[in-house]
Amino acid sequence: MKLKEVLTLALIAACGMGLASCTAETKKTEQVMTQEKATYQKKYTNADFYKDGKFDQEAAKKAFLDMFEFYGVPYTPLMEKDIWFTDFGLGDFENVGMGGIFWINDAEHGYFAHSIYLLPGQMIPEHAHVKTEFPAKHEAWMMSHGWAYNFSEVGEETPGAPAIAVSHGPIKSKNFVIQHVGEVVTLKELETFHFLMAGPEGAIIEEWACYHDNAGLRFTNQQAAL
Repeated sequence: MKLKEVLTLALIAACGMGLASCTAETKKTEQVMTQEKATYQKKYTNADFYKDGKFDQEAAKKAFLDMFEFYGVPYTPLMEKDIWFTDFGLGDFENVGMGGIFWINDAEHGYFAHSIYLLPGQMIPEHAHVKTEFPAKHEAWMMSHGWAYNFSEVGEETPGAPAIAVSHGPIKSKNFVIQHVGEVVTLKELETFHFLMAGPEGAIIEEWACYHDNAGLRFTNQQAAL
């Protein structure tokens, strides 16, 4: 083989190695960027959710649409029609509130399907469901996106609990599990207090239960209302 041919092959090999190195570096950068984008971050505070002291539904909707986009949750015409947002009258939507939609709430056949939407760090007020003319609501929750603390008054106190918002006040539920994507947790006992609090990535949760009668809803904080 002539010297010219050897040098040409060496040059091609060197370029190939450089290209492979560049390609590997590009993939590594893309992986890092993907990892950095993989965690949803808190973006909104009470300053965004209240105007002249009144809860702004449109601001709440904007915040949840941002989270839906991140997690790839389609925002359907039915959601646009029936989705709701509430601060439970406590004036602290950043920390105590939720978005939700009742997909079905059938009194005749006794079943219920609900999606619960929680922004990062947001909690549902502690509550219980008692028997009315309908059976006490029994429910189960499945985590679809993000993660949450699932609290119950049943069981021993779990160490390392997150801080509860001052606007909410004291809680009865001291036992909790951290619920991750794909995990299902059920209510431990009928008519017991419980609540969910999103972790720093927010949480999207599917709930299934028997019929939800709002007359049977009891909040620990008696100022709270759905």
